[in-house]
Amino acid sequence: MTTLITGANRGIGAALLAKFQMSDQDALGTSRQTDDLLDLDVTDARSFERLSKALNGRPIKHLICNAGVFGDKGMSLDKGYTPDIWVDTFAANVTGVFQTIQTILPNLRAATDAKIMIISSQMGSSERAQGGAYAYRASKAAVTNLGRNLAIDLKPEGIAVGIYHPGWVQTDMGGSAAAITVDDSVNGLYDRISALSIATTGCFETWDGRMHPF
Repeated sequence: MTTLITGANRGIGAALLAKFQMSDQDALGTSRQTDDLLDLDVTDARSFERLSKALNGRPIKHLICNAGVFGDKGMSLDKGYTPDIWVDTFAANVTGVFQTIQTILPNLRAATDAKIMIISSQMGSSERAQGGAYAYRASKAAVTNLGRNLAIDLKPEGIAVGIYHPGWVQTDMGGSAAAITVDDSVNGLYDRISALSIATTGCFETWDGRMHPF
């Protein structure tokens, strides 16, 4: 049983990779900075071709789409949000997730009861809009919608899709003042993917298992 985690070079992704490996599960991670990880830049179409060749038909039981960016953090409405910010944010946080799933779909189909975990954010919730971070919030709303629709289409194949808010986590992205540690988030997310099933496919939940408003 193999787990594949994108954006596994730091933060939540690196900790998730370590968690699966410590649990004696076969786990692979991807990164733009390869080191000991598989090479994948989710904004580069050619990179997906290389990933597919590297996996060579290997069955993937769990796909965790974690790679993402928060390029508009702290930007001002008056002077920020150039077109490039929108393009780059959606390329990583939405298109990149879709292309990852599209690329790995044959590997997921080769496994039994495969599962996809999409790391979204409460900042994409329409019911909890608090202003600011427009590109990031819009991208997370879009990827949540993407996950919901993929859940519908993949359900007949027995592939479950879950969307998750990882918490406000003490990472480079979340900052040192964030509410929970990386270990808190990762332990919760590990339990979430274990609990995910066809019966709960399409769920949007928090790292600790609470239903999240869309």
